[in-house]
Amino acid sequence: MFDLVIRNGTVVDGTGQPAFTADVGVVAGRIESVSKSPLSAGRQELDAEGLLVTPGFVDIHTHYDGQATWSNTLSPSSAHGVTTVVMGNCGIGFAPCRPSDRERLIQLMEGVEDIPEVVMTEGLQWNWESFPEYLDAVAAIPHDMDIAAYVPHSALRVYAMGERGANREPARPGDLVQMQTLLREALQHGAMGIATSRTIVHRTPEGELIPSHDVTEAELHALAEVLRDERRGIFQAVMDLDEEGVDEDFDLLRRVATRSGRPISFSLLQPLNHPHVWKRMLEKLDEASSAEVPISAQVFGRPVGMLLGLDLSFHPFSFHPAYMEIASLPLEERVNAMRQPERRARILAEQPIDNGLPFLAHLVRFEWMFELGETPDYQPPLDQSIAAIAAREGSSAQAVAYDMLLKREGRNVILLPRANYNDGNLDAALAMMRHPRTVLGLGDGGAHCGVICDASLPTFMLTYWARDRATDGLTIEEAVRALSSETADAVGLHDRGRIMPGYKADINLIDHAALTLHAPEMVADLPAGGRRLHQPATGYVATIVNGELTRRNDNATGVFSGRVVRGAQPAPSAAA
Repeated sequence: MFDLVIRNGTVVDGTGQPAFTADVGVVAGRIESVSKSPLSAGRQELDAEGLLVTPGFVDIHTHYDGQATWSNTLSPSSAHGVTTVVMGNCGIGFAPCRPSDRERLIQLMEGVEDIPEVVMTEGLQWNWESFPEYLDAVAAIPHDMDIAAYVPHSALRVYAMGERGANREPARPGDLVQMQTLLREALQHGAMGIATSRTIVHRTPEGELIPSHDVTEAELHALAEVLRDERRGIFQAVMDLDEEGVDEDFDLLRRVATRSGRPISFSLLQPLNHPHVWKRMLEKLDEASSAEVPISAQVFGRPVGMLLGLDLSFHPFSFHPAYMEIASLPLEERVNAMRQPERRARILAEQPIDNGLPFLAHLVRFEWMFELGETPDYQPPLDQSIAAIAAREGSSAQAVAYDMLLKREGRNVILLPRANYNDGNLDAALAMMRHPRTVLGLGDGGAHCGVICDASLPTFMLTYWARDRATDGLTIEEAVRALSSETADAVGLHDRGRIMPGYKADINLIDHAALTLHAPEMVADLPAGGRRLHQPATGYVATIVNGELTRRNDNATGVFSGRVVRGAQPAPSAAA
């Protein structure tokens, strides 16, 4: 008898082949049978007639490094069909870490990933020092999905070099040897590889560049050599995508991949200020592929930027002195104060205080601000920008933005695309997704608590690209493959991402016609009463992790069947 039988569903198996109707039988957390004929009875059965049956989705770019140590639930990802996450991206994380460096790593996470310091100070138990001990601490907590992790380069550097590492001094030969020893130990205990960042955007709360920012090529080679010698692990990287330095950075990563033979994955977008760099990067990926260099890019299927609002971290008036006077008031009191004509006039007449934040200039780019709405629109027409509305109404963009923020009792949200929307459409994002050397990533689940909520990408992919824009977008088979087998294979998790015998029973049942992505909302569920953005979805009838139902009808079941994934996993045929 099967442990679970899913009957009469439309199976989209993750390989890209056409969907078909079948029963799926599960035994001991694995898919035992996929049959177009009725299967025998199961101890538990689910009727999937009229529903999609897909693999669980694999999100390879998250920052649940803290949340995984204090929470059973890795939301918002778990609300969007995700059954495996990879964390430790961008070189930021909490292990290895000496007790004396805990505050430093918290500050790095706060500055780079917008997670409040008080949340981490309250939530992190620090019952680890080494990276293997960190994985053990995560594994000791039941979770609603599988978790894998990179070694974060900045944490590794600080552990090996102390203050010199934090200050970005060049590593000495002894420092490199210690980093190599620590990385080797981490790989042997289950690390997925190492992650680093070279972008100027990633800074501490004081504006300092992070430890890994401008390390020497010799240091990158030393780390990659460990991956080569161990014959395992991915090198994940973030770099600046500007006209001046992007070729140099890409060529650097290519040399590292060539010498080590290990896969390198970097983030690729269409930046607002550098709209054509992505095309050159795709050409360079083609050149690397022709030379059999294992380098690929992580891309995103909708605009990347910021969400602005009175209930969020930032909005266009965050640094206006007359607003800052009331910024600490509860939302209702702030809204009432902002509705007073005198306060409104003062705020609109002021210039923001320049605090040196790199994104400050974007808070006045009203030509790129749009009302997201209760039914979020991620492809808004350019004539619906705040600047365009102001021009039509004979008003100022500041006044339009001010009134827009006060809608819905101050809970209205403004979308500010900073990438992937230069042409007022998502055609560039589609072209990047279609390239053979790219995979989906950059959802950043667990991070940017009051600025973005891009962990909802799977639902957007299934609704916008594979349903609402199916004529020139993606087929459902293409979208599911991009969310499951392609991302799983990209990080060496070959045992999941497919509805096929022998594979892990990580499965979604989805009402595709009714699937809906709702507006982001703030929830207060972090340690110390911390708040973060959550974006709910409806239409996920069931999510199954390791053969057990973790979610039913868009709600958690209280089952936590996820596990820590230790290193690459072979496909079932290879395991046999």
